[in-house]
Amino acid sequence: MPHKTPTYIFYTIIISQFCCTSLWFAVNAVLQQAQTVHNWPVEALGYVTSSVQLGFIIGTLTFSLLGLSDRFSPSFIFFLCSILAAGLNALCLADAESLNLTLFSRFATGFFLAGVYPVGMKIASDWKQEGLGHWLGALVGALVLGTAFPHVLKLVPGFIEPAQLIIAVSLLASLGGLIMILLVKDGPFRKPAQRFSFSDVRDVFRTTSFKAPAFGYFGHMWELYAFWAFVPVILLSHQNFVQYNFSLPLWSFVIIASGFLGCVIGGKLSLNVGSKPIAGIALASSALCCLISPVLFQTNVETFLAFMMFWGFMVVADSPQFSALVAFHAPAHIRGSAITITTCIGFAITIVSIQLLNLLQQHISPRYLLLLLTPGPLLGLIWLYPLKKTSWKK
Repeated sequence: MPHKTPTYIFYTIIISQFCCTSLWFAVNAVLQQAQTVHNWPVEALGYVTSSVQLGFIIGTLTFSLLGLSDRFSPSFIFFLCSILAAGLNALCLADAESLNLTLFSRFATGFFLAGVYPVGMKIASDWKQEGLGHWLGALVGALVLGTAFPHVLKLVPGFIEPAQLIIAVSLLASLGGLIMILLVKDGPFRKPAQRFSFSDVRDVFRTTSFKAPAFGYFGHMWELYAFWAFVPVILLSHQNFVQYNFSLPLWSFVIIASGFLGCVIGGKLSLNVGSKPIAGIALASSALCCLISPVLFQTNVETFLAFMMFWGFMVVADSPQFSALVAFHAPAHIRGSAITITTCIGFAITIVSIQLLNLLQQHISPRYLLLLLTPGPLLGLIWLYPLKKTSWKK
């Protein structure tokens, strides 16, 4: 008999994921203030963002090798990691002037986010089999909103100061972990996964059906986090270019958060047309945005902000579709290992693109900065093309 999942389970997972992933860019939202007050270098943005990514990569591999979410309740792992990530996020306040402490705090936060974002997706798959693609779209959408949330929090009186914002986000993440462990028990479809195996994953990368979406995902990741990280920088540069003031925190939030709609709408459409077409359209749109960004940078405020919103919508719309395609084409006996290594490689690529923009922002005009992201979606399209049209309805 098919299992009917209670509706509250879906919404609890989504809300918890949103609350906890707000930690991801918490420091980024206040970084410009910290740079001004503490005289941090311009490159601090790249260092801070890459520290979270590196922590997440090492954390993901560690959690997989130890099999923690299989040996223990995933909801408990989610709760414990959310508390630890929240505490380590606030650790930077112990010496707010220290960039080194902030970098360690970001790395440690990213490490324990590996027990939140992937584990949240595992919890969803433990509760849902039919219609999982729709759930993945909503989960990635929750990540998008969580990532954007610290920017809008700056608009609330009382959270303008970095310390208040950091504490508020840490408390929000703790709340997310608490409601997860209180309301979501182990799902009916929970099964032990295979042990992580590098040799098996090496073999699966030789098959076109898996290699195509995996490499397409790598192209997508070259662009995604670098775009998110540099949205405030690009907005400030455009503001200075046109000499017209608008709210940087508000528009940073709106541009990044528009990806929530991209994930949800793309997830719905994929149930009818398949994941590959949605991923392809998103990649092509992102590539076009990269290519025309120097021209649009010089337009008026209204046109530029509309363009950035469209880009924010498309830049992440393919993310849940790649997750679905990679999971679908990975052999069942090594699915966990294949997904893990694909995710780790993808996030490692984000460090390269972020550091590239970080290095070159002092040497080229801001209008050309996002042009450097073009190879990612273009190569992603080329790599994705050999995959046969696949309708993801599981």
